[in-house]
Amino acid sequence: MAVAGGMAGIAGVVLHARICAAVTAGSCLAHLWLVAGNQHGTALNVLMLAMVAVCLPCAVHIWRQGPARALRQVMASALATTGVHAVLLLGAVPGTGGAGHSHHAAAVAEAPPSGAGALLAVIALELTTALLAATLLARLRRRPWLSR
Repeated sequence: MAVAGGMAGIAGVVLHARICAAVTAGSCLAHLWLVAGNQHGTALNVLMLAMVAVCLPCAVHIWRQGPARALRQVMASALATTGVHAVLLLGAVPGTGGAGHSHHAAAVAEAPPSGAGALLAVIALELTTALLAATLLARLRRRPWLSR
């Protein structure tokens, strides 16, 4: 009975790691797509590329049940990205359009909520990524034989 419970626990951790890695990779792909569109200016494009450079290798490590270090990096990067998007949403960065942060200047006048809605969606994605990494790290702490 203990072996069956242990195997189910391992399968749950593996599934959790795969979901965390997939969400992290999805976030990276979304940010690469935004950089390819070149709609955010050089500074934000460089920041997004830096985030991808940190997170994508970690997503691979997490997929392979890598070290807890990768989970901590993904958590930190996701929370930092959440902070950047919150600043953009509040309009604290000059030239970003404030609450619109729209990807098209004309769209700000027509439909500001869509830009705000997109930023809120990204914030939700990044918070989900951080939560998945944090809960996986907690699971691995309870089962030290699973972490490497």
